[in-house]
Amino acid sequence: MSTAPSSNLARWLVYCRPGFERDCVEETQARALEAVENTGFVRLEGKPHLTFSKLIFARQLLELFNIINDLPEKDRLSPILATLAHSTEKFSAVFLEVPDSNEGKTLSSFTRRFQPILEEALRVQACLVNDPTLPRLHLFFPDKTRVFLGRSQANYTSDDLNGIHRISMAHDAPSRSYLKLAEAFEVLLTSSQRAQFIQLGMTAVDLGAAPGGWSWQLVQRGFKVIAIDNGPMKGAALAHPAIKHLRKDGFSFRPQKPVDWLVCDMVEQPQRVATLMCDWLLNGLTQHAIFNLKLPMKKRVTALTEALELIHKLLNNKGIIHQIIAKQLYHDREEVTVFLSRGKR
Repeated sequence: MSTAPSSNLARWLVYCRPGFERDCVEETQARALEAVENTGFVRLEGKPHLTFSKLIFARQLLELFNIINDLPEKDRLSPILATLAHSTEKFSAVFLEVPDSNEGKTLSSFTRRFQPILEEALRVQACLVNDPTLPRLHLFFPDKTRVFLGRSQANYTSDDLNGIHRISMAHDAPSRSYLKLAEAFEVLLTSSQRAQFIQLGMTAVDLGAAPGGWSWQLVQRGFKVIAIDNGPMKGAALAHPAIKHLRKDGFSFRPQKPVDWLVCDMVEQPQRVATLMCDWLLNGLTQHAIFNLKLPMKKRVTALTEALELIHKLLNNKGIIHQIIAKQLYHDREEVTVFLSRGKR
């Protein structure tokens, strides 16, 4: 059993969607200590002031303070307790986590069994105490022989296990795209924003609506929806009384009067979608928007940065105060979801 050497430079552990490891490194501009494709995590060094809320491809951001290598399969507890015994630091909670990969799936049953055993041992050792102001301890198992020890602070990083906010699929949802918008509302908006911006009887336009997953999610939250798509609606979204389906082009359609929300999941170049969203806000046709930016296979960070900078430029030129929150959500694939709202930044 061995531990990684200490360093005076800030060290970070980032969870991400497998295949986006290089994008995580690129957006942080930190030095990669470990960034292997399709592993679902990266280890970074430097950049002492990384902020989770500003990272788009990161599911979780942890301050990494130790690594234990050569874990014995029959006794992982002892080396973990021994390592923590050398520190006087205390924690409010412990998370046992694995990457979103095939390797991680094989370890998830172990972490579920190991969780109560470790928690009890940490309480006996006085490392785990009932004080929510203290940081949380994360034990991340990238494989069977290693564990990374990191810390996080509530309200500054993801509160979800493995950095994944899971959404239950509604049995009557027309498509799995329902999950994307459901997750977006929960992750991109604060609880106070949801209470203020999502109210019964509000109106919304869904561009690129077919087969109706996003429209159906809006209906579940009390919206009246105008669904725009030349394709057909399906399942529970078909002929629903709260959904008005118009077979029109999503880029040319404009409502007769403003709506509260605009949502869009059209397959198109990021800058073209960004321009369309700005046009709606600039003309006072909506106050809030959630939309997906589909990313190219190469230079994803560059394409995304250019699209977001274009939004800022177009709205700033007209003096429109706005807020942008962008994140690659768990239910996203080759895309990033964006919340855009007029008002306080």
